[in-house]
Order: sequence, then structure tokens, then C-alpha cells
Amino acid sequence: MSAAPPRGPDAPWSDPDCPVARTLDLVGDRWSLLVIRDAMDGAASFTEFQRRTGIARNILTDRLRKLLAHGLLAQRTAPSGRRQEYVLTDAGRALFPVILTLRQWGERHAFAPGEAHSVLVDRHGDPVPDFTPVGTDGTPLSTDTTRVQKTRQA
Repeated sequence: MSAAPPRGPDAPWSDPDCPVARTLDLVGDRWSLLVIRDAMDGAASFTEFQRRTGIARNILTDRLRKLLAHGLLAQRTAPSGRRQEYVLTDAGRALFPVILTLRQWGERHAFAPGEAHSVLVDRHGDPVPDFTPVGTDGTPLSTDTTRVQKTRQA
């Protein structure tokens, strides 16, 4: 089991036993997820994140630092060699299903029928099919077919 990401003494976990709460502590604000979304779409520079999101410089600086500190983004030298750029780590890329699920929920519930919106497409240009989590037997999962089970420390 990997260790939890570092947290400052002034920032305790909001609910130390809940994976959802811990995740929201790390990326639960609007700007962090939009930065992750844009990194997944190829944004790499501070300027590009700011242009795409419209976020204030001080807030973007804070979110980038937080995402770096928690291992969701890493910095590397840009191909030009003149500046640093931001790239997703494995942990950052692992948020893809979260972004996909939020996107698909938004397509169904955040737009009026017929209202224009962006569409996520695969490498062939086809719209990405609806994401549906399934159980070990292949049947779709829902709130009716799952439950939270508390674990005990050994």
C-alpha cells in the first residue's frame, strides 16, 4: 500500500477514512480539475492553462503548486529548453475516468436539449461511448448494487 500524499500540518484530511473525501481534498476544487482536464488535452505551459481556463494568475500558481506537491503533475524542461512545462504523472493520468464521467454527466444534465457543447472523441474521431462501471461479473454497477464497507487496520 502506498503512503498518502504529503499534507501540511494546517491541512488535515477532511475525513481521513473516506477515499472520496481525501480525493476531494486533493482535487475537489473547480480549478484543479480544469487544470487536469486541460493537461489531458495537451496544455503544458502556465500561459496556456491561464488562457484556456481564464483563471487568475495567483490562483493558477497555487493550484499548480498543489498538483505538483501531490504528485498529479510534474515539471520538465520544455523542448525549446527555455522554460518549464507541466506534464501529467501516472496519478494525474489515472484521473481520466473521473474527468470522463464528469464530462458525460454534464453532456446529459448540464445542457438543454440541442444545446451545443464539446464532444470527446477517440483516436478515430468517434464519440467516446458512455462510461459504465461494471462488477467482476460484468454487470453494471449503481448505487443500488454497491455499498461502502469499512476496513480495519491490522
